[in-house]
Amino acid sequence: MLRGLLRSRPDEIRPHPGPVPADGPTNVAGGRSGALRAAIFGVNDGLVSNLSLIMGFTGAAVDNSIVVIAGVAGLLAGAFSMAAGEYISMRSQREVFERLIHLEAHELATEPEEEREELIEIYRKKGVPEDVAEQLVDVLHRDPDLALETHAREELGLDPEQGLGSPWAAAGSSMLTFMFGAFVPLVPFLIGSGPTAVAWAIGLSGVTLFAVGAGLSRITGKNLWWSGARMLLVGGVAAGITYSVGKALHVNTTG
Repeated sequence: MLRGLLRSRPDEIRPHPGPVPADGPTNVAGGRSGALRAAIFGVNDGLVSNLSLIMGFTGAAVDNSIVVIAGVAGLLAGAFSMAAGEYISMRSQREVFERLIHLEAHELATEPEEEREELIEIYRKKGVPEDVAEQLVDVLHRDPDLALETHAREELGLDPEQGLGSPWAAAGSSMLTFMFGAFVPLVPFLIGSGPTAVAWAIGLSGVTLFAVGAGLSRITGKNLWWSGARMLLVGGVAAGITYSVGKALHVNTTG
């Protein structure tokens, strides 16, 4: 990706967006990590939001068909909203990163000595002796592609090995996982109704919430039971609040 940017036309380079923060570059997630993040938020948001929506309607004691319509509407609206938001977010992020890389390529071509000094200073702050840092930077700058990759990593916090992430992958995983999560509390109302469907919706959602939280513990390193219980508690509180609101409103749809 960076090698292609290095060969970009000069007129594609835009003005500098502003200085990099003095306290160092901000590390950014890309590639698989962006899609994974979208997937995690998707399944969690889908489950919690649609469970809360359905519990609100059941609390209002509306007809089962209305609960189903509300659940399906919540599933579709949320899924498309998540996908659109994730795509725009990732697309904008890519455009910002590409702009910074274009600028870095331009600066390497027009101000090589200043860029050399910047990289030497970065390595010096990391504890590399100045003479060693100078030799290292001189070797890196012999290859324009390698120089750009190194400056992107050290100055911008971009890891060329990770890439910048795919907006379509993030949007797709976000949409599918949201739909999966939102479908869980809806299933019992598609095949049943009344208190039995409510009980099954709560049970299935609770198990899924705990499983998602427990799965996250593999990434965060937190205790499996604590992570699962925390996810279950958050989802349970949200669903309980909306159920209480719905019960307080208690819509009468019979006449």
